[in-house]
Amino acid sequence: MSVVDQRDISLGIDELRQVWENYGHDLVLHDPGGSSECLVRGGELITPIGDLDPVLDRCRSWIDHVHRDEGLLMARIRLRESERGNCVDLARETGARLNHVHLGSPVMFGTPVMFGTGAEADPTPPMPEPPDARWDPPVVIGVLDTGCDPHPWFRGRAWFEPVPEVLDADDDSGQDRQAGHGTFVNGVLLQRAPGAVIRTRRALSSLGFTDDFTVAAELRALRRSAALAGENIDVLVLTSGCLTPDDECPPVLAAELERWPDTVVVAAAGNHGSGRPFWPAALPEVLAVAATGSDGQVAEFSAAGDWVDVAAPGVDVRSSYVRLAPGGDRRFGYARWSGTSFAAPRIAAAVATSLQADRDPDEARDCVRHCYTFER
Repeated sequence: MSVVDQRDISLGIDELRQVWENYGHDLVLHDPGGSSECLVRGGELITPIGDLDPVLDRCRSWIDHVHRDEGLLMARIRLRESERGNCVDLARETGARLNHVHLGSPVMFGTPVMFGTGAEADPTPPMPEPPDARWDPPVVIGVLDTGCDPHPWFRGRAWFEPVPEVLDADDDSGQDRQAGHGTFVNGVLLQRAPGAVIRTRRALSSLGFTDDFTVAAELRALRRSAALAGENIDVLVLTSGCLTPDDECPPVLAAELERWPDTVVVAAAGNHGSGRPFWPAALPEVLAVAATGSDGQVAEFSAAGDWVDVAAPGVDVRSSYVRLAPGGDRRFGYARWSGTSFAAPRIAAAVATSLQADRDPDEARDCVRHCYTFER
């Protein structure tokens, strides 16, 4: 199995857009290289169903079709082909909203290195399995990511419900660039909070991106499934996020996260290496997590704006991993990866541990801010 040095900087945003468009995804890069650069779903606007009629009155001549999601109470407006690149301007003119593209936070920085895969791999031995602890009362951590495979670390735990990873969505006989990400993130949580219950939803594609609409829908689905199970999501981990043209949070995300007042929300600050707000991490009520290296300094790739709350190790993190094997089989092992995606679960686990020690959510936030200080 080949091994790629994770310190090779991956593709930039426009190159990623071109890669993703090769697989049929309609994306638009707004203000390339400018101060408001961001990716949005091409030819698409979204709006609450209650606001749909006035929006349609303003842009009916540009619309191809409308899809109403009654569960989310949102509508997706698909524009005609001639208007696909004008979605930013049309959103401003009509009062509709863009569907921003979210980047998985390691996607622009490196590729995981699998352990134990032969002479070319890092000689570090397999990692010990975290203890099978059970906290009483339980602390439940919700995760939005690519899924969580039945890796040996997880499969024997009473709470585990597999959410299989999609390893080769593009069917090119190779592992997708973000595949295995959720299994890795869950492993970081398990190492640091072995008594927690982890509930994972697939919101991030194995190619490394998602969007506002999908994240909002999966947030709502996670909340509803927890309610049906009689659980409360105590900590929520979001490992992807987006930049926006106006550096304001997409309204659909802000509105959905307002429905989680009793949950400590932790989000990766992003790997764009600047101070531009990365959403939803930059929301005041969300703990935004930067990544540090072995020297304790903020990593060069990590976002580091004044909206960042805490910093945790995010370089050469080691965790559980799943790899595509010949013939389409799955190989479970361990990997090393870098990104704010892997600093975020470290903080989420610290919050969970604080909650388990009978601290309330505000005390847990204060505790991690004190222990994982972000030096501005």
